[in-house]
Amino acid sequence: MATSKKILIIDDDNRNIFALTAVLKAKGYQCMSALFAEDGLQLISQHPEIAVVLMDMMMPGMDGYEAIARMKETPEFKEIPVIAVTAQAMVGDKERCINAGAVGYISKPVNVDNLVKLISQYI
Repeated sequence: MATSKKILIIDDDNRNIFALTAVLKAKGYQCMSALFAEDGLQLISQHPEIAVVLMDMMMPGMDGYEAIARMKETPEFKEIPVIAVTAQAMVGDKERCINAGAVGYISKPVNVDNLVKLISQYI
């Protein structure tokens, strides 16, 4: 179980990052963010105290599925829990995210109570 309360938000929309950061900081979490998956992976390598990653699954360039796959291939990153936070809410999307390696799934618009409950399982 991680002792850090630092959360990395990877999302290509600044509005989503702003909203999630505001809500999570109010709940006592520290947040970092990246607009691109590549930048997020770089932050993970520079900040081993990151306890949970909130990953948007649909981003330009490297998407969330590829980013999770890269995390799972990297020994230092593979144990960091990733929660998929995505607008994809069709039948099968949750299973696709979980099968890709996410430990949880939250659809947008985000239900804050459900997100905090899910994060609290890993922090």
